[in-house]
Amino acid sequence: MRRASASHGRTVSAGFGLIELMVAMTLALILSAATLTLYLNMSRSNSELAKTNSQMEHGRLAIRLLRDDLMHAGFLDGYLPDFDDLTATSAPADYPTVLPTPCAPYSDWDEPYKTRLLGVPVQLYAAVPSGCTGMMPSPRAGSDVLLVRHVANCVTGAANCEADSNGKLYWQTSYCEGEPRYVFDTSGFTLHRRNCTTPADKRRFLNTAYYVRDYAVSAGDGIPTLMQSSFDLAGGALVQRDAVAMVEGIEAMRFVFGVDNLSDTGAAVDYSQPVQWASALNRNSPTNRGDGAPDTTCTSSTPCNLADLTNTVVIEVHLLVRNLEPTPGYQSDKTYVVGGETFGPYNDAFQRHVYSTTVRLTNVSARRETP
Repeated sequence: MRRASASHGRTVSAGFGLIELMVAMTLALILSAATLTLYLNMSRSNSELAKTNSQMEHGRLAIRLLRDDLMHAGFLDGYLPDFDDLTATSAPADYPTVLPTPCAPYSDWDEPYKTRLLGVPVQLYAAVPSGCTGMMPSPRAGSDVLLVRHVANCVTGAANCEADSNGKLYWQTSYCEGEPRYVFDTSGFTLHRRNCTTPADKRRFLNTAYYVRDYAVSAGDGIPTLMQSSFDLAGGALVQRDAVAMVEGIEAMRFVFGVDNLSDTGAAVDYSQPVQWASALNRNSPTNRGDGAPDTTCTSSTPCNLADLTNTVVIEVHLLVRNLEPTPGYQSDKTYVVGGETFGPYNDAFQRHVYSTTVRLTNVSARRETP
C-alpha cells in the first residue's frame, strides 16, 4: 500500500518486509503443526477407546454366554436324580459309577451311560477329550474345555423354539403316577402331566462344549475366539451339530469348580446309604448329603474327579480377553493370572484384560438346601 506525503511530495512504502513474512509463515507452521498434533492425538485416543470398549463388550458377552448356560446346567424339567433327592428313603441306585465319555458313539448310549450323563451336568478338561477332536477342531493349548448338559428351557415346537424333528435326542418328564419317570431317547414320548391325560412337555437334550480356537492354525484371521460345539444325532450317530464362533478376542478360558462334598454338620457326603438325618423329627439337616455350599475346589489342572463333578455347585469363570487390533508402540511385561494359571508376558502390541464371574448351579445346589 502506498500513500502520498503532502509535505515532501513523494510516496513512502508501508508493507511487510521479508523478515516479517518469514516470522508470519513460521507462526502459521507452528499453529498448523499444533493443530495436526492435537488431531492425531485425539484420533489415536478415540481409536484406543474404541478398542477398549470393544474388548469390554466382548468380555462381558462371553461371560454372559457362559453364565447363562451354566445357570441351566442340570435342568431336567422337574426330574430329580435319586442321589440328589432328600425325600428318597432308600440308597440311591443312580449315582454315576464312572464319568461319561463326552463323545461316545450313540450306539454306546445304554441306560447306564444315560444315567451318568444325568448325574454329571458339567465336565471340565484341560484339553479336548479323547474322541472329540473332530467335534472341537483347532483348540488352543492352555485353555480349558467345558461341557454343559441340560434340557432346553423351551418346549419343542412352541413359539421361538426349535420344531420337533424325528431322530433327534429329546427329553420328557412324567408327572403321572405309574408311568416311567422320564424318557431320554429319540422316540417313545408318551408320558403325561399330573392329570395323566395331557401329554408332558417334550424338550431337546442339550449337550454343549465350549473351547477357545487356536487362531494361529485356523481361520487365518489371527483372532482368538470362543467356540461353541453342540452335539446332536443324525442318522443314528452322534455328530457335531454346530461349531460356531461365539465371541472374538477370547484368548484363554479357565474354570474353578466349587465342590459341595460336606454336609452342614461337617460329615462327608456318602451316596451309598439312604439319607441320614441329624434329627429324624425335624429333617432339616442331612448328615450324609451336601448342603448346597462349596467346601473345596478343583480345576482342570487338579483335575476334577467323579465325586467333584457330581457335587459341583458353583463355578468360577475366568477369561483372558485380547484387543482385536494392536496398539502401535505398545509393549508390556505384564502377566495375567486366569483361574490360578499364569499367562504371559506377551511379546506383541495387543492389550489384554482378565474378566471373571461366579455362577451358582441352581439346579444342583438348590436341591440340597434345607430349611
